[in-house]
Amino acid sequence: MTPLSRIFSASLLIGSCHLMGAGLSLPAALEILDNNNLEIKTAALDVQSAHSDTWIAKGYNFGSLDLTQNFVRSNDAGNVFGFKLSSRQADFGDFGFNEFLAPMGQALLGASAGALTPSDVQSMNSILKIQPKDLNYPGYQNFYQTKLTYMLPIFTGGKLSAYGDISEKMEQIKKLDSDQMKTEKRYELRKSYYDMALLQHSIDQMKTIHKNISTLERTTQMMLQEGYAKKVDLLEVEAKKANVERSLTEMEANKKLLYHYLSFLLNETVTEIELPASDYPASLISEDDVLASNTDLKKAREGLEIRDRMVDLAYAPFLPQIGAFAEASSADDTFLGNFNDHKAYTIGAKLSWNLFNGAVDKNSLEKARIEKIKTTTQVELAKKGIALQYDKIRTEIDSLNSQVKSLEKELELAETIYNNYEGRYHEHLASMSDVIIKQSQQIEKILNLQMVKNQRNERIFALEKLSNGVK
Repeated sequence: MTPLSRIFSASLLIGSCHLMGAGLSLPAALEILDNNNLEIKTAALDVQSAHSDTWIAKGYNFGSLDLTQNFVRSNDAGNVFGFKLSSRQADFGDFGFNEFLAPMGQALLGASAGALTPSDVQSMNSILKIQPKDLNYPGYQNFYQTKLTYMLPIFTGGKLSAYGDISEKMEQIKKLDSDQMKTEKRYELRKSYYDMALLQHSIDQMKTIHKNISTLERTTQMMLQEGYAKKVDLLEVEAKKANVERSLTEMEANKKLLYHYLSFLLNETVTEIELPASDYPASLISEDDVLASNTDLKKAREGLEIRDRMVDLAYAPFLPQIGAFAEASSADDTFLGNFNDHKAYTIGAKLSWNLFNGAVDKNSLEKARIEKIKTTTQVELAKKGIALQYDKIRTEIDSLNSQVKSLEKELELAETIYNNYEGRYHEHLASMSDVIIKQSQQIEKILNLQMVKNQRNERIFALEKLSNGVK
């Protein structure tokens, strides 16, 4: 692998490309990113879904209202009698009184005439054993019932309010995830723009070197014709020129890859961008900025509040559950027949209280409290971990800044030495090999400088990402 490929391979692993027309500026690209990026859109849909979950959890506080319409036809004795009672249509004939009154009347007439014999008494006793056919073997009966039922939880030990609060916190975490996704994609976009600026700067420098080598090649050819240079000198220059051309080709390919990545991020085709004015994105982010804005810390705090509400949820089984209901109905043997005359109403309430379940609730509450303490510890650990990451990145940035300054001085010296050796070659005081070596050293310094600048920019953007985009 050539020095150039080693320098930019890490940068291009970030990449693929974004979209848009000629000279797309970074602010315009960021706006397009927020509106077009598919991953950002997906995260936004997750937030909408979580919002629906919140309303689902809160909706249970308002109870439920159900409409039931029954359409039934039956000759089952219990059903038919019940249907007639519900529709207020029952009469004495339904009890079999037509089979009861005749023998009972005869017995009563005998008793009133004073001629009640023992057989009459026995006959009266047997009347009670008569099985009324109309009651036991009724004909088919239609039953149409319209019923409206409202059930309301009055007190659930805090369960419903806890579920509502937990859903709200989960929705907030989804919003933080969405913000984090947006920050991640903005980081990748900004990094790609500054990578492009560094790459273009390297291309410009390599083109200058290529131009200088072409000049040196023409000079060597003339000196060869006049006998002041050797054939090997020209071959060395041509080989070096080919090496630079190969590096330029590789850089241009990397540039195309970056455009492809920009197109992917923006979900539009990007063919040209407006490069940042500087290849150094300075940042003044403080540790307080990071601790106040870091998304992971915010999510951890929301998680702690969820654990707090889960303790309340675990305590709810120790309290009674109270619910109320109201019901209005009307029934008839025809659909909606005599609706007002056959109306019926029922209201009621129910209290249930679990007094013992093998200490399951006690241990569940204890577990919830332990998990809350554990989450509190994890939040504190996360805070310290983020602070450690901040210090690490800051130290790396300071170190890379020092390397950039040192390499800039080394590059300036390498350019001066190369120009000096090129002049000495013309005066026959240095060989072409010496000139090529000094030029190689110059190119190496250029590439090393761009690599360190790329690493520094990556660390600066990582710091911005740690602070959720704060600059």
